[in-house]
Amino acid sequence: MGKVKIITKKDEEKSADSVVTEVAPKTGAKTPKKKIVAGTLHVEATFNNTKVVLSDKEGNTLFWTSAGSLGFKGAKKGTPFAASKAGSVIGEKAKALGIKEVDVKVKGVGSGREPTIRAFMAYDIEISGVRDLTPVPHNGPKPKKPRRV
Repeated sequence: MGKVKIITKKDEEKSADSVVTEVAPKTGAKTPKKKIVAGTLHVEATFNNTKVVLSDKEGNTLFWTSAGSLGFKGAKKGTPFAASKAGSVIGEKAKALGIKEVDVKVKGVGSGREPTIRAFMAYDIEISGVRDLTPVPHNGPKPKKPRRV
């Protein structure tokens, strides 16, 4: 929808040749301002879902997707197949942007860790390194006291 100029009675009196004008809306198509050659792929694989984020080297998010946003519901979100679909979607977008190499940071213990990276590699983007950032508890919470009956 564009902007429309509404003519009131005051405007009609001032100029008899007034015509309603429409301003064309701006198109939403964005063109990349600069070519990004290297980036970081963040993969968070939980038991219930797999989230994939592609960012530049400074950490600014370029694209993201998840198994849930692709239409998988319930237990199917945590499957390796759903994770590979998420990896291929990000791979397509990265290829279109012109990214040549990425670092991969993996977090979580879900089954979508490896299939996401394999699907991403199918788009001829070089992976310079894979880091596992899964948080590991050093001691954990204090256990419950034994029950006295």
